[in-house]
Amino acid sequence: MLKKINETVQYIKDLTDKTPKIAIVLGSGLGSLVDIMHIDRKIPYNEIPHFCESTVAGHEGCLLFGNINNIDVLVMKGRLHFYEGYDMTEITFPMRVFAKLGVSTVILSNAAGGLNTHFSIGDLMLIKDHINLFPQHPLRGKNLDELGTRFPDMSNAYDHDLRQLAKNTAILLGIQMQEGIYVGTQGPTYETPAESQYFRLIGGDAVGMSTIPEVIVAVHSGMKCLAFSVITNVYRENEISVTTHEEVAIAADNAKNEMQKLIFNLLPSLVE
Repeated sequence: MLKKINETVQYIKDLTDKTPKIAIVLGSGLGSLVDIMHIDRKIPYNEIPHFCESTVAGHEGCLLFGNINNIDVLVMKGRLHFYEGYDMTEITFPMRVFAKLGVSTVILSNAAGGLNTHFSIGDLMLIKDHINLFPQHPLRGKNLDELGTRFPDMSNAYDHDLRQLAKNTAILLGIQMQEGIYVGTQGPTYETPAESQYFRLIGGDAVGMSTIPEVIVAVHSGMKCLAFSVITNVYRENEISVTTHEEVAIAADNAKNEMQKLIFNLLPSLVE
């Protein structure tokens, strides 16, 4: 693992001298955030040693170096998922590389199904905590002390201070933002009505198929995390509704302006 991380880091360093402190992971339908980014270097995943390729529609699969609002950032345009057949080590490998490159803060985004009855399609939800229902843990196996402690504390996985900054920024911009708990499942099926009721019963406000493995490894690696969900469909009891990936992508695209505005204005406060 250490050898792979070092080889990947060296490959990236040979291509760019940029050393951003902030990394951004873009989920389903949210790739348009790069429209407000000045890109200095674009590296396809299939050219990076030990990176896996994203196979999901809407996930281009490239690493971008550049700046947003004059803040240097490293952006993953497209992520990897457990349901694609990758194991947790492969999915979270980019987080290991980011930590080694000197990243201190990771901002993650995803498209998620709403469970909270007060949510509406197109809402932004600030993730304050998660419930991990993935069948495999990303830290399972021998622990390497060079990467992090054996038993990492997760009580502040979604950093409280960063969340407060995000909430303050949303208020200043007049953006209505929800806050809630994200439930992570392996997918690729969307949840059944019974599963949605269960996820709501155990405390979930939204459900998706990503983010949690990356957050766990980022925290294990010593990085702070901030994460957002775009609510692309909402479960209503006794209502039959069919969810498709195309509809999820459209709903996420409709929310892109608010997401762009929020990230653009939030970034300077993250490096102060």
